[in-house]
Formats: sequence, C-alpha cells, structure tokens
Amino acid sequence: MQLTVNGVIATITLDRPEAANALDAASIDQLDECLAQIESDETIVAVVLRAEGKHFCAGHDLKELLAGEEDWAARRATPEGRLRHELARYWAPMVRLRDTRPITIAAVQGTCSAAGLMLACMCDLIVAGDDAQFSNPVARMSGVGVELLVEPWEVGPRKAKELLLLAQKWNAPTAERLGLVNRVVGREDLWAEAQQMAEDVALVPPLTAEAIKRSINGMLDRMGQRDSWQLHFWMHQFVSATPTATSRVAARQSGGMAAVKAEQEGRGPPPGAPNP
Repeated sequence: MQLTVNGVIATITLDRPEAANALDAASIDQLDECLAQIESDETIVAVVLRAEGKHFCAGHDLKELLAGEEDWAARRATPEGRLRHELARYWAPMVRLRDTRPITIAAVQGTCSAAGLMLACMCDLIVAGDDAQFSNPVARMSGVGVELLVEPWEVGPRKAKELLLLAQKWNAPTAERLGLVNRVVGREDLWAEAQQMAEDVALVPPLTAEAIKRSINGMLDRMGQRDSWQLHFWMHQFVSATPTATSRVAARQSGGMAAVKAEQEGRGPPPGAPNP
C-alpha cells in the first residue's frame, strides 16, 4: 500500500494486484500508517483510495489466514485469539478509516468483495468503473457477512438480505441504482473521475467539509449504525466459533483455495476434501 500527497489531496493505493489486492496483515499495517500520516497533516482535505491492477479488493487474504503462519493469523487457533485479531486488525482500522478527518473517495474497479466491500463502504464517496462487481459471498463460507455489516446501511435491509443470503454479485449500474455507489464511469476514466471528485471536494472550506462529514456520520451513529456494527461483530464472533463454521474451515484447509472458490460458487468442497 502506497501513500502519495499532491497538495491538499492524498492518494492511498492498494498495490497487491497479483493477489487481487486482498488484505493481508502487511496491508492493514500500511493502511494504519497511511491514515496516521494523513491525520497528522491538516492541509489534506481529500483522500482517494484506489487500487492497482484488475480488481479493487477481493477481501481478506484467505491464503495467509488459512496458513496460520503470520503472527496475527496464528492467534486465530483459538476463539479468543480470533476475537483479539479481528478487533485489532479489522474492526479498529475500518472504523478509523470511516472516522478519519478528510473526505475519502473510493475508486472501485473489478472485484469488490466481502472485506473489500467493507473497505470501500468506509469511504464517504464511491465512484465505480463500469467493470466493477460488488458481492459478499461469505455466508456460504460460514461467515456472517464479515466484521462490519455495511450492507443494510448502504442499500436497506431487504436488498442487504438478498445480497448476503443469495450470494449475489451486483454490477456497477445495479450498485448505482441501489445507492451503493455515487456514480459509474468508464473503466478508463475511473482514476481521473476520482481525482476530479477530490478536487471538487477541495473547493469546500476544509472545516466546512469536516463538519458535514461529522454531522452525517453522527446522524448515522444516532440512528444506531455503530451500535449495530458492534452487535453484528459479536454475533460474527459467536458463529465463527461454532462446529459448523470450524468444520468448514477444516475443509478449506484440506482442500486449499480450490475449496474456498468452490464454496463461493456454491459447489461445495472439491473431491478429496472432507465433507463439512
């Protein structure tokens, strides 16, 4: 993940195109470092979050998590360790991005799935390339919609249930129609459009922009957004520790990433993997 600053506009770039910009431990560390630098510079008024390669973000790096060798991933061997990991590495950085002082703009192309969708929805504005695809299929993988359940707040409860329970994949026009993204542009124009949005935001006096953001986010909090996220987080922890969930984790560990892909597509584990 890289940070560049050009005047009053900062750009955070996800830079793991070979892994569809999946979020590994290093990416989370780098995001935290980028936000710290941005928050220490009061001249920055807008931040563009973009990604190199074909996809914005395919979610958590499941290969790293299932290997269990990285320090935080190794702690997930117990329910207590998984709780501490997800509080420190998923909950806290996402909420920090949502609450950061500057106006944030996500520029989304290709796959934006699960934790990638959560990441994009922490931003104030989202512009999507016409090739963008939005999904959260983790219910079929025993998860409860990842750590922060953003979908009901973005598209309403009924469409959120449809997306999660039917493991749907929404294209960019559908996402715009449902209010998940602000606008859709041609893929070739995505980064220029995000930059233009940032420049337009920069025309608003910084304190005014910050006040608008805090007022609207405060409205959402008073409507229960943060409390709802906390309730969901703890429900997610409970379900993730049940025998149903842990048996599916075992199947994924045995079958490797092919098992994960098979579950996402609703085919079940591949031949040779234990039947969950």
